[in-house]
Amino acid sequence: MNSYQFLTALAFALYLGLMLAIGFFTFRKTKSTSDYFLGGRSIGPWFTALSAEASDMSGWLLMGLPGLAYFTGLQEAFWTAVGLLVGTYLNWFFVAKRMRKYTIHAKDSITIPEFLANRFHDKSKVLQTISSIIILVFFVVYTASGFLACAKLFTSVFGMNYYAALILGVVVILGYTLLGGYLAVVATDFVQGSLMFVALVATGVLALFATGGPAHTFAKLGEFGQHFINPFITPPGTSYGFLQILSALAWGLGYFGMPHILVRFMSIRSNAEVKTSRRIAMVWVTIAMAAALLVGVVGKLFLLPLTYDSQSAAEAVFIASMQKIFPTFIAGFFLCAILAASMSTADSQLLVASSAFSKDVYKALLRKDASDKETLLVSRITVIVITIIAIFLAMDPTSSIFDVVSYAWAGFGATFGPVIIAALFWRRATRKGAIAAMVGGGLTVIIWKQLSGGLFDVYELLPGFILASLLMILFSLLDKNPDKDMLAEYDAYMAIED
Repeated sequence: MNSYQFLTALAFALYLGLMLAIGFFTFRKTKSTSDYFLGGRSIGPWFTALSAEASDMSGWLLMGLPGLAYFTGLQEAFWTAVGLLVGTYLNWFFVAKRMRKYTIHAKDSITIPEFLANRFHDKSKVLQTISSIIILVFFVVYTASGFLACAKLFTSVFGMNYYAALILGVVVILGYTLLGGYLAVVATDFVQGSLMFVALVATGVLALFATGGPAHTFAKLGEFGQHFINPFITPPGTSYGFLQILSALAWGLGYFGMPHILVRFMSIRSNAEVKTSRRIAMVWVTIAMAAALLVGVVGKLFLLPLTYDSQSAAEAVFIASMQKIFPTFIAGFFLCAILAASMSTADSQLLVASSAFSKDVYKALLRKDASDKETLLVSRITVIVITIIAIFLAMDPTSSIFDVVSYAWAGFGATFGPVIIAALFWRRATRKGAIAAMVGGGLTVIIWKQLSGGLFDVYELLPGFILASLLMILFSLLDKNPDKDMLAEYDAYMAIED
């Protein structure tokens, strides 16, 4: 190992040691399933905001988005970022308070499947089972994207064998998730969100001035094609029109159905702190995404003569830029931001997926008298099983992080988004409507993904979300005898002050 690799490895080791120490510390505070899955609903606004955004953005923000901007220019990356910004704001503004209030009112629900079952008075547990299966399936895919980012990072920085790098990243994520549960996830997400923000902004700004400042840099970037600096100009040889822009903006719809983000709303200490948390989150995500786009497009010029010939390869632009800008140890420490991004999402997803199985399948259906201790044990075993499956999905080093995330994002957005909105805002929504919406939305995403050409090139989230919404409305209205107790409970929830 040369001096560069040694100093970088030292920075990584210190960072990973800190994450594991946080996991061990929070282990002592985790005494119940409510603590393990939701932190006892005691999380403050700063931790809630940064945890929500760090777990939301993942390695996609530091590798996927800059790689897309580097390889295709601003157009698709810019409109995707705009869609995500709008979706983030609307989710915080409309959903956050209601989600926290209703989950407490609905028998203190601590998982999304449990909330849906309680909200729609689903005594058959069909809704709870379907939503748990959806969470397990799509979170396995989503978790694989985090493992993929970790493996690409270790391979690029240390020249490690891809599969050895994959296992190393998995071991660390698994370690503190198993130890501390939600408290560990939120605490580490706060650190990781801060690191991601500083690393992105510092790299983007320094690369911009290293290439001659804003005016000179963007003039030179125009020589690669105006599409690199103007999101309204289509790259040569492509047809990027209204449907493609609509597809990119549709990413924002995904937020309403993201279980690992929705649980952040459920865990915040009080509704009075949601407004503060929303402002922190919006400042973080706006600046971070602008910096990610900057890293991508400026990297086209800054990294010359180095070039990338595929989108998958271009996802290393952030890594290469930091290695060129910063001294070895500092670069190594900032490179931990990529690991942080991947870890902050993967740990959240593992936790939500394990809670879906242990509480909403094992305890709710298989062993109703299971103790808290037994449920926690099953949850930790589930984390290990999901991890093993996700490792196999991440085995292909040529996979694009952006593409893997987009599929899982569409799956959650289409299955849960319309159902969550209806559950919180529509008194007349029923169990039958929710089941139809989740099944229809999920199948639409899976089938649409396999088709191509013309209308089928539209991002699968959009048709999935639209169809699920229509099914939610139609089947709810066809249900002529909605549960009277459910309607009364909804009225009581609406009467509760924020």
